[in-house]
Amino acid sequence: MRTSRWAVLAYVAIIIFGCLAALPSVLTPAMREQVASVLPFEPVTLGLDLRGGSHLVLEVDGAGLQKARLNSLLDDTRRVLRGERVSASSARISGNSVTVSIPDAQDRDKVLPKLQELATPVGTVGFAAPAPEVEVTTAGDVITLAMTEAGLADRMTKAVEQSLEIIRNRVDQVGVAEPLIQRIGSNRILVQLPGLQDPTRLRELLGSTAQMSFHMLDQSVDVTQPAPRGVDILPGANDGNRYPVESRVAISGERLDDAKVGFDQRTNQPVVDFSFDSLGARQFADITRENVGRPFAIVLDGKVLTAPVINEPILGGRGQISGSFTVEEATVLSALLRSGALPAPLTIIEERSVGPNLGSDSIRMGLFTGLAGFGLVVVLMVMLYGAWGMIANVGLVLHTIMTIGVLGLIGSTLTLPGIAGIILGIGMAVDANILINARIREETEAGAGAMKALDIGFNKAYATIIDSNVTTLAGTVLLFWFGSGPVKGFAVTMMLGIGISMFTSVTVVRLLMREVVVRRKMKKLEIPSLFGKVPQLPNFSFMKGRFLAIGFSAFLSISSVILFFTPGLNYGIDFIGGIQVEAVSKEKINLPTLRQSLEELNLGEVALQDFGGGQSVLIRVQRQPGGEQAQTVALNKVKDAVTTAIPGASMERTEVVGPTVSGELARSGFLAVALAMLAILLYIWFRFEWHFAVGAIAVLLLDITKTVGFFALTGIDFNLTAIAALLTMIGYSVNDKVVVYDRMRENLRKYKSMPFSDLIDMSINQVIARCIFTSAATALSLVPMAIWGGEAVQSFAWPMIFGVIVATTSSIYIGGPILLFLSRWWKEREAARSAGQQAETPTA
Repeated sequence: MRTSRWAVLAYVAIIIFGCLAALPSVLTPAMREQVASVLPFEPVTLGLDLRGGSHLVLEVDGAGLQKARLNSLLDDTRRVLRGERVSASSARISGNSVTVSIPDAQDRDKVLPKLQELATPVGTVGFAAPAPEVEVTTAGDVITLAMTEAGLADRMTKAVEQSLEIIRNRVDQVGVAEPLIQRIGSNRILVQLPGLQDPTRLRELLGSTAQMSFHMLDQSVDVTQPAPRGVDILPGANDGNRYPVESRVAISGERLDDAKVGFDQRTNQPVVDFSFDSLGARQFADITRENVGRPFAIVLDGKVLTAPVINEPILGGRGQISGSFTVEEATVLSALLRSGALPAPLTIIEERSVGPNLGSDSIRMGLFTGLAGFGLVVVLMVMLYGAWGMIANVGLVLHTIMTIGVLGLIGSTLTLPGIAGIILGIGMAVDANILINARIREETEAGAGAMKALDIGFNKAYATIIDSNVTTLAGTVLLFWFGSGPVKGFAVTMMLGIGISMFTSVTVVRLLMREVVVRRKMKKLEIPSLFGKVPQLPNFSFMKGRFLAIGFSAFLSISSVILFFTPGLNYGIDFIGGIQVEAVSKEKINLPTLRQSLEELNLGEVALQDFGGGQSVLIRVQRQPGGEQAQTVALNKVKDAVTTAIPGASMERTEVVGPTVSGELARSGFLAVALAMLAILLYIWFRFEWHFAVGAIAVLLLDITKTVGFFALTGIDFNLTAIAALLTMIGYSVNDKVVVYDRMRENLRKYKSMPFSDLIDMSINQVIARCIFTSAATALSLVPMAIWGGEAVQSFAWPMIFGVIVATTSSIYIGGPILLFLSRWWKEREAARSAGQQAETPTA
């Protein structure tokens, strides 16, 4: 089939555009500045695991937000009651609502309309009418004001939006370059801070609500006794003392106008100078005038920062917060006060940080393993197909360049697992070329001319390529849907790789091969290997040994299930929560000393893993009892212990995953695997027949159990990256099965009277070379990553290599026998049903 000139021009334009889009990613910053005016493309953004930095996920405290709203609703209710001269003492919070008991009917009728005015309408999704924020109901002499779902959702949305702006202000004031701050989900905020290795101060900055207020102290109260009504005993923020603070707010923190770091002229210690707005200045002047000689407490988030004695009236509206501050602490405090208070507490539920040294090492290892894997695949293609393999390699080069270009165009972030996705995409893109070349060889051997063999070979391979890519895409889409962070980056690169390979491996390679055939006026299209003509493989009878193959496969799968329970999987902190710290020292690390220091912290199970020639250690600490904040406290203790035990040590990487995130990641990961299998089942059922679909899932379950057994046997971390490997292996395994099934379906149409067992043997023998070559290409692309890629991708690469081997052997030895069994069972069932119906038919 001849390609039109316009189509060729369109292909060339797409290739040039993709290459230009990828160009900024390989240029130095100086070179990018020079060509910025003529090349309006952005380079691929590197993830934090490649350039270093911190990753924080914060969650708005829904319970705290609801409590704050109920308190304000209670204040509003009491204000209404006092305005109507009705006793406000009966108004109280009861569960998730405010109740008011008013025995007098006239008072109820007078108050009810005023209380109903508190039910302000909130916006709803779509064209529905606005819903009230508060629902006011009456039952006897009790009036109830309850928050509605729409009201809670609206308040959460506003709280997240307000928190986003406040966090952005705080981060800007601290001075972090190129921060990423965005909303994820309904109640979470993602903060990524490139280049910030130790986010300790920033963690405090982001997690603090900064609810500041000014109170008088009641000196008549004994802090060792229960506080009387109207007084709260609050702890000191820095000195460990306790203060009897009057509950009534003298001046609200909302009246603050500015705050900045300064130094006390007498002690030269860092302080925070603040000033009030005009109304606050007048209030401050009145309070200091009326309370000379009394202590005045400055309270931040329930802790007393300082409680100086008022020596004289302060009329200028300015004050000073002093204490045992460092410059960093004073900077954080002033930033908190300037940016304003958060509407609700924020809890850090996930924290990951990577040092710049580890990030640069990851870039080097990523490039090295990528080039090595690509080189191995290129060599394999040349060995298999000689000069024609070089055409396939041109397609692979374009595939890689265009993948990088599209990643830059869509603004995706490239992570280390993303590089793994590109490398694996190269290995799997080879599959299309192997299928095409195998089909062309078959047509040439059948006597077809060069152009006919080329066209028929591509057309026959195209349907198989589509089916195999769709099954792989099913798992990848689910990985993107349920994954997070780097795993989602891996899914993006895999999806792009699958889509781009359809263009480069089918369209571009076909065009180049056709051009060679036309220009050389070839009569016959032969595709020899580098070592000459490809010998004809002998035919094997796989069905004769089916019972041995299935028995051995079942034995391995049962053993894997046993390994799953004993000793079990080595779950990473993604799934069980906890703390992971990688520390590096210039000197050799004394592990016994470090272990003793960590055990003295009483944090539960602590595991140390030595690597990097004894100068690097990976510390894992179990999830701490309590919420997310308990994990953060434990992380600080671990860091202090490491610094004490290993002087001069640097924290190259830290990860903290709280119970909320770990539970969600575990559920979403296993759900993604289950849904991927269901999607594959439905697709194969749609494209083939039911017994093909059931056979594929049966073989897939055997493959999955063996891969899980590999995780249990080797002790490799079973984390989100492992789930990515499992889903990719599922896609690859089904890809392999689809190729075999497609050939069986084709032969069923051609040889209708052939026994099914013989047809299965013939089909497998026809595609066995393709299965072995594709597996070799995929495995070769992964080997450098597995050996030199580092821990971040080893839990992906080694299981994938094992999975590729298992998937290939199961496609050859297991898929056919199971299909034969299902086919015979169905025919015997139908025959028995027909015999039964004939027996029931009465004779004349």
